[in-house]
Amino acid sequence: MERFVLTDAQWAKMEPHCHGKPSDPGRSGSNNRRFIEAILWIVRTGSPWRDLPTVFGNWNTIYKRYRDWVKADVFTRLFEVCSDEPDMEYAMVDATIVKVHRHGQGSKGGPQSQAIGRSKGGMTTKILALTDALGNLVRFVLLPGHRFDTVGVAPLIDGIGFDGLIADKAFDSNQIVADLNERGAKVVIYQHPRRKAPLPLDSEIYKWRHLIENFFCKLKEFKRIAMRADKTDQSFSAIIHLAAAVINSR
Repeated sequence: MERFVLTDAQWAKMEPHCHGKPSDPGRSGSNNRRFIEAILWIVRTGSPWRDLPTVFGNWNTIYKRYRDWVKADVFTRLFEVCSDEPDMEYAMVDATIVKVHRHGQGSKGGPQSQAIGRSKGGMTTKILALTDALGNLVRFVLLPGHRFDTVGVAPLIDGIGFDGLIADKAFDSNQIVADLNERGAKVVIYQHPRRKAPLPLDSEIYKWRHLIENFFCKLKEFKRIAMRADKTDQSFSAIIHLAAAVINSR
């Protein structure tokens, strides 16, 4: 169980932002730390909620409380407080595909409403992430797996300042380049070979793009993220925020 235990430093950041049951306003849960560690066990192992070890408590009680926290956007706050001030000298953007387990399908409104799409690999979700210069997550958006990476960039970088953007050729878009030029940000995007007017590429800075790939590797160590089992994008986003909170605060 040691892999799922929060450090004292992590818990010190999270504790003020945890709360108890909605029926007990102003009161903390009896053991918020153990509760978060129970969720981490689920997210890290990818196990069904019913398989939660009894040492964490009753699985159904924990699941219902987890849903309350998802609706209250608690996990977003935990991510924010566990993330130090980002180094935005350069930002990096990239995307990764995750397959959707059959348990994650069948939500109301159809798959498109929950960022699930059909591609060659079956039902998939795309995680489009923005990290700082150190490879720490700053923001992400979920897209159906078949959507182009470029469609999510505008909302991803909206309102965030950075001196330059590093990305691979999947993001070689005239619209993105124009947006970066308007911001006065340096363009470090590997160009598509068919680009008519090639742009200069700082190859030394581009080498640092491996840091965002490293982040995705760390994120997919959490098996419930590597194989999406959550029906709603709200719930899937919550566990990504929790996993990223742990990664950013290591």
